[in-house]
Order: sequence, then structure tokens, then C-alpha cells
Amino acid sequence: MPAALDVNTLAQFVDPLPIPVIAQRHGLRPSPTDPKRSVPFYRIQARAIRSKVHRDLKPTGFWTFGPSPCGPTYETRSGEPLLVEWVNALPTEHFLPIDHSIHGAESDKPAVRTVVHLHGAKTAPDSDGYPEDWIVPGKSSLYYYPNEQDAAMLWYHDHALGINRLNVYAGLLGAFFIRDSVEDALNLPKNKYELPLILFDRLLTRDAQLLYPTSGDPQSPWVPEVFGNAILVNGKLFPYLDVEPRRYRLRVLNGSNARTYHLSFGNSNDVPFHQIGTDQGLLPAPVPLTTLEISPGERADLVVDFSEHRGAQLILKSDAFVVMQFRVSTAKVTDASSLPATLRPVPRIPESQAVQTRLLTLDEYVNKAGNSTLLLLNASHWNMPVTEKPVLGSTEIWTLINPTNDTHPIHLHLVRFQILDRQPYEPWLFQTKRQLHFIGPPQPPAPNEAGWKDTVRAYSRMVTRIIVPFTGFVGRYVWHCHILEHEDNEMMRPYEVIASG
Repeated sequence: MPAALDVNTLAQFVDPLPIPVIAQRHGLRPSPTDPKRSVPFYRIQARAIRSKVHRDLKPTGFWTFGPSPCGPTYETRSGEPLLVEWVNALPTEHFLPIDHSIHGAESDKPAVRTVVHLHGAKTAPDSDGYPEDWIVPGKSSLYYYPNEQDAAMLWYHDHALGINRLNVYAGLLGAFFIRDSVEDALNLPKNKYELPLILFDRLLTRDAQLLYPTSGDPQSPWVPEVFGNAILVNGKLFPYLDVEPRRYRLRVLNGSNARTYHLSFGNSNDVPFHQIGTDQGLLPAPVPLTTLEISPGERADLVVDFSEHRGAQLILKSDAFVVMQFRVSTAKVTDASSLPATLRPVPRIPESQAVQTRLLTLDEYVNKAGNSTLLLLNASHWNMPVTEKPVLGSTEIWTLINPTNDTHPIHLHLVRFQILDRQPYEPWLFQTKRQLHFIGPPQPPAPNEAGWKDTVRAYSRMVTRIIVPFTGFVGRYVWHCHILEHEDNEMMRPYEVIASG
């Protein structure tokens, strides 16, 4: 494997933060659910591009949905549906290392396949991006998004079975915003004062090309996680942003394959900020923070007030990593936005509402050398019969039991849910005798997790319980770990929402 570029040899804060373009509609089309109604139609191509991630580097090759490493941002409103034709205009050969020993990526499959999942969307199964619904270069899929859900930041990304980690690493991702009247009425920072921050880490070769690490075994190149030393924000390395001394709304997405970020401003964590929303929309009230933990697939809606930092240069960091710089001007400004004391009610779902509780294990298998070789959900492979069949309109508790040393961000398609609690337990007793022996009290979700979620961090040696209303549609969906290397090596399962009666 070629040596990775040491990004710390590069000058920092020489490139302005790019803002992804807004997706432009291509006219109107008849709605598939109501032919008398016309809905906005978009046509988005996945294609190969070259883009400079840093002033002093050569252009890097990406596969993207737009002109830059982040696809165009969708702006839509709750209750306003739209159609997207997702076009595969990629080359026919992959430029990253495919592991043909992984289920779904066998050598008899086309090397380049894509299917798009709108993460966090309540859609019918035929528009959800089922991992086996992939298309090859030259083909397209037409997906319908009803957008019948609260204001939130969703995101879209590739979901092709067996090579999803490679396609997302190549750059196939972008943001999708749903707005509504509740959000409008809050007078939050908007327009140029509301910015997406799409974070994803990469490794680069010394000539600035994407480097995806392998195990060293050509028959089985899969590695269990990928962590890069180049943290890109909206596709730039060490960018800066000129800001005014006022409130900004930052919409943060962790689009990394495996890295969890711990975001703070500066070394001393002396710049507080507020989280006002999570994956599926607004929290009940702003939550003051000095550090934000955000795992792959999660989103965080933040309000940062720069008014106390005129003339300062604030560094956004994650642990030891420098992410970007905010340059606060000294200008006198009028800030008409507000940070309301209350945001949106999030009624807690009583546990008594659940008609079923499922115990579901997160399993890792290692070889004699102690290296991970396979990950499963509930000890079940992808192609085994479906075992989770919730009834449409019912509510269930899913109890996620994690004996591994990893935190697994678990994502359920179609639905939103609430976190009930997490509790430490003794893994050995459960694995040998199926006894859940807790070794500490249950821990309620942190205040900034006490909203609607679609991705939950299932911590190591903990039991994480979520309560899930299954609303929307009947049909087959998936649930999986959002560490993409895990998801691609079997840590994903289909589930099926069935009609009542």
C-alpha cells in the first residue's frame, strides 16, 4: 500500500470553506401517488470528478453527485413531495479495492454499482435504496420522496450491498433539508447564517489521491474500520470561514466511514454552544454543550454565538485533530435571530405502549490472531430469513446488546425512535447462559439525545434500548451498523413491516 500523505505538513486555513450547491429542479412531473398533481423533478448524476481539497495539493479524484466532493443540497418542505432520477454515470471499473469474498460483492457482480438511500426519510420501500436494488453505469432509478415528516437534516448516500463503504469513501453523499412552519416560527439564524458542515475523514496518497487501506491479503482486503488523517469539511482540508460576531446555525453531519468526532472550539473548551436538534429534527429545548459527540450517520443542529469573540480566530477540533477555523470579524452587526428557550415538543413514548420487546445482539467474530473477520446482527447473515416483522402502526422496544469493544452506531431505515436508556452488563453471562446481568444502573439518554433519532450509539459492553413506532409503509427495509466497513461485512439485516390483521 502506498504511503499516506502527512497532512500536518500542509499549511492550515488557506482555503475558504466551500458551501455545496443547492440542487436545481428539472421541471415538474406527475406524482406517482396522484397523477393530477405535479411535483418537482430532479435528475442527479453520480460521476467521476477531480477536485482540489487543499490549495497546495493536486486535484483529487472523487465519485460524486455534483461538481464537488459533496453532492448538491436539497431544500424542500414538509408535505411537499419530490421525484429524483438517480443516474449512474460512473466509469465501469472501480478505483478502490473490492473484496470479492464479501457477500454481495462477489466477482460475478459488476464492479461499479450504485443505489441511493435517503437516510432519515420516511419513504416507500421501492424508493428507500434497498442494498440489492443497485444499478450499473448507464442506468437510472426514479425515487419518490413524500417528505411527510418534521423539519430535519437528512442526507443521501450510496447503499450498494458489499461496496457501500467504497462508494461513500469515493464521495457519493450529500445533504437534504426538510423545512416546516414550526421551524420557521422560531426565528433561528437562516440564509447565509445557516451552514452545512459535512465531515468525512480520508487518507490521501502523496500525490493527493484517495487511499483506501487494505488488510494486505489480496484474497480478503477488507479491513474492519478506516480512519483517515485528513478531515474534510464540505470537501476541503483545514478550511476557514469568515463569520460575523453574531449567532450562526451549523448543521453538522458525520459522513465518515468509521470515525466518531468529539467536536469543540479550541483547546480549553471555553466556547460554549447549543445543540437545538438531532437526526430527526428539533429538540424540546436548546442544550448547552462544550463538546459534541457525533458518530457516523448522526446529525447535530447547533447554534453558535460568535458575538463574544470579536476578532478571534476559533479552531474547531476533534480530539487531537484540527477540523477548521472560524475567523470572527470586528464589524458591528445587528443580529435579529434568536435562540428560543423552547423549540418543539417531543412527547416521550411510554414503555407500556410497546407491544413487543426484541433482544438483538451486535456480534463480532475474530480469527486466531485476534483480527476481526465478520460482524453480524443477532448472529444472522444478510441472506437468512427475515426475523424482525413489526406490524404497521405498532410500537416496539429494540434492546441492542453489545459485547464487542466497539461503539456501533445503529441505524433503522424508515422510522424514527427515542432512546430509552443504556445499561452496563456482563457480556460473558449473556453469551454463555443468555442471562442479562446488569452491573450498573440504567442511564437515561443525554439531553442532546432526548429527541427523535434514527441512529443510536450502542456503546461497548452496554445494553441500549430504543422505542420505535413503526409508521409509514409496509414492506422490506434494513437496519445496520453505520460503520460502513461493518455494514458491508454482514452487519446489516432486512426487516419487514407487515400489515395489521
